[in-house]
This record gives sequence, C-alpha cells and structure tokens, in this order.
Amino acid sequence: MMRLALLAVLAMPIPALAHALLERASPPVGSELAEPPRQLALTFTEGIEPLFSTIELRTANNVSVALGKPRVAANNRQLLADLPVLKAGEYTVVWHVTSVDTHKTEGSFRFTVR
Repeated sequence: MMRLALLAVLAMPIPALAHALLERASPPVGSELAEPPRQLALTFTEGIEPLFSTIELRTANNVSVALGKPRVAANNRQLLADLPVLKAGEYTVVWHVTSVDTHKTEGSFRFTVR
C-alpha cells in the first residue's frame, strides 16, 4: 500500500518553473540598421506582467534615451516602446520583465544605427 502511494506521488506532474526569456527582438539583437527604428518590440517565451516590465535605451555614452511608455501587446508576450528619431550610433536595450507566474528576468542587447 505504501509503495502504491509513493508511485502515485512520483507520477504527479511537476509544474514547470519557467521564466519569460527573450525570444526575439526588433530591431534584432546585434543588428546594424541603415534607418533608425521607430519602435522596440521584445517578444518573450511566455506572458509578462505590464506593471512590472520595463525597457530602457542607452547610447554608447550610457545616456538614457527617452522612450514612449512601454506597453504589452494583446498576446501578453510582447513588450513595445515607441522611439524618438535616433541618431547614428550604438544603442543598448536593457529590459526587466516579470512573467505571469511572477518570475523576474532581465537582459540587454545592442544594435547600431548607421
């Protein structure tokens, strides 16, 4: 009887402890663009909480670029921010998100405007 109970416990599904990881970005990670992008669009592997998710853009001199207020797309997996007209140079995107299951992740990537 004890073995049967142990087997039942071991057979129970274990919830995945997933995190919202960056799946793709626009502009693409490490890209070199001929024209400045009008928007940042970061797509994650799972839904994110808009109140606890941010995007920051910095120049090569570590100066913060003013962005439009970030918003989450209808699918809850994409964080969007409108951009001002960017000058030529290298930019770093810094993101912090909290997934719908409350796990926090963060990261950064660069792109260049020629």
